[in-house]
Amino acid sequence: MPNYRIEFHKRINEIPASEWNALVSDNNPFIRYEFLDALEEHRCVSPEFGWLPHHMSVRQNGNLVAAMPLYEKHNSYGEFVFDHSWADAWQRIGLPYYPKLVTSIPYSPVTGPRLLVSENHRKEPLQSLLVEQVQQYCLSHGFSGWHCLFANQNEQAWLSTQTDFYTRHDCHFHWFNRDYITFDDFLDKLTAKKRKNIRQERKSIDQSGIHIRVLDGHTASDDDWKRFNYFYHKTFTEKWSTPTLNEGFFKSVAKSLPDQTVLVMADNPDGVCIAGALMYRSDTILYGRHWGCIEEVKNLHFEACYYQGIEYAIRHKLERFEPGAGGEHKIARGFIPVETQSSHWVSPNPFPEGLAQFIVEERNAIEDYIEECSEHSPYRE
Repeated sequence: MPNYRIEFHKRINEIPASEWNALVSDNNPFIRYEFLDALEEHRCVSPEFGWLPHHMSVRQNGNLVAAMPLYEKHNSYGEFVFDHSWADAWQRIGLPYYPKLVTSIPYSPVTGPRLLVSENHRKEPLQSLLVEQVQQYCLSHGFSGWHCLFANQNEQAWLSTQTDFYTRHDCHFHWFNRDYITFDDFLDKLTAKKRKNIRQERKSIDQSGIHIRVLDGHTASDDDWKRFNYFYHKTFTEKWSTPTLNEGFFKSVAKSLPDQTVLVMADNPDGVCIAGALMYRSDTILYGRHWGCIEEVKNLHFEACYYQGIEYAIRHKLERFEPGAGGEHKIARGFIPVETQSSHWVSPNPFPEGLAQFIVEERNAIEDYIEECSEHSPYRE
């Protein structure tokens, strides 16, 4: 067996950025060193919010050959795979559910690579090593289990074959680029009713006199980020939620990943910026993340968060647009239901039959929901 050196890290900066990023596929922004480091540097992940880094690295002959983001969690906030009923069940019989370990992107229900393996090595042996080591780490440090959330399709398919893992299912709504050249090409694929509705929504923004600015990390100013940060915090506090990101984080990612940052800002006819939407992109996918406003304008949310994103994806020939979790209203705007999955390992497992039944019932409910949503497809075919 090859001689590997396994380490767990309390800070991502204990691993050289160039080595970590060399393992990242599709230039996925959320898994890149710069994004994860900004979360830590600006204390978006910290004991205050219940996210403590424990990133894993695997070296062979001094070279980084595998790694994965890993966090100790003392709550379930910011995961978007809801396990409060599991935590309650553990508590009822006197077992601690927290702390647990999670491989995820904090506060980001986005699909992407989670088990990072060098292209010069076979994937499965190193993926197996990552899983075995995190399981041992759980057992030796008193964690209730390990949860891998929103892994990409290939990694999730492999995780689903592993012994003693539970696969949970959910539904997101994604937009797919069918080699469109223009936004009108996309509209032509929709039913007449949906096409008319989108045109009316966009026309209402044009007639309102609102000016849309699509910026990146190069062109967004400090004032733009200050305003967007205010929008973001206002949205979360109004929803009685916890804003964990901050202006320093937004600016840091924009500076280090300028070409992967997409900031949509909306100015009213008086030149006052009243709303903003933040997105990030990989080489093939656009990801919608956050939205906020100080003035409610009908259809502005759809324009900034969806239609501008679709136009961007078409213009840059991206394959897919993931606008974020939830939202049946996305269907009428060209997004279709997509099943997402996550993998879960717990030890000890006090409820093997109960969890198995939970998984079956949840999957059946998600399949029914996707089928129902698909009946309302906005596309002609």
